[in-house]
Amino acid sequence: MAIKAIMVDVDGVLLVHPEPQGWSVHLERDLGLASSTLQAAFFERHWDDVVHGRAPLRERLAPVLEEIAPHLGCDELVSYWFENDAHLNQGLAAELASLRRDGVEIHLATVQEHERARYIWEVLDFRSSFDGIHYAAELGVSKPDPRFFRVIEARTGFAPEELIFLDDKPANVTGTRRCGWSAALWTGEETLASVLSVAR
Repeated sequence: MAIKAIMVDVDGVLLVHPEPQGWSVHLERDLGLASSTLQAAFFERHWDDVVHGRAPLRERLAPVLEEIAPHLGCDELVSYWFENDAHLNQGLAAELASLRRDGVEIHLATVQEHERARYIWEVLDFRSSFDGIHYAAELGVSKPDPRFFRVIEARTGFAPEELIFLDDKPANVTGTRRCGWSAALWTGEETLASVLSVAR
């Protein structure tokens, strides 16, 4: 059966920060908050609930900032985060757009909380270039849990053999294949056409 849709990861695939440390590489210089402090106080303690839709981002982030960085407002940090984590892989985007013009649906399948998912879809205007977005906070589950992929199948109506998944994490690629989808590991070192040609 022919592939009818490509599901694409966001971070590390479509959005790739030029620095290995990611969006928070200059956080302390720019906003006076060490990324290690934010990681320990917010991401390690609260991110699982936030990214799976069990708690709003700002509800958990605001009190943490009051404790570790009272000079820094929630709005300022969130804006800094989202804006600095929005480096589009232009080459991949162009290749995906070409496939979409040829009739293949292109969807996002990503681990995001609600606010950043809206930012990606609306502010970055991915809604103009993709047919749908499926993300962890909305689905209540993350890759590579099989439920993540089964919910996407139910939402889109595609059978596993009609889908191919593009991700930068081997565990997610393996999990996808176990659900009967084709999948390819994205390293950023090859063209999309080359990667898809060896997908299995």
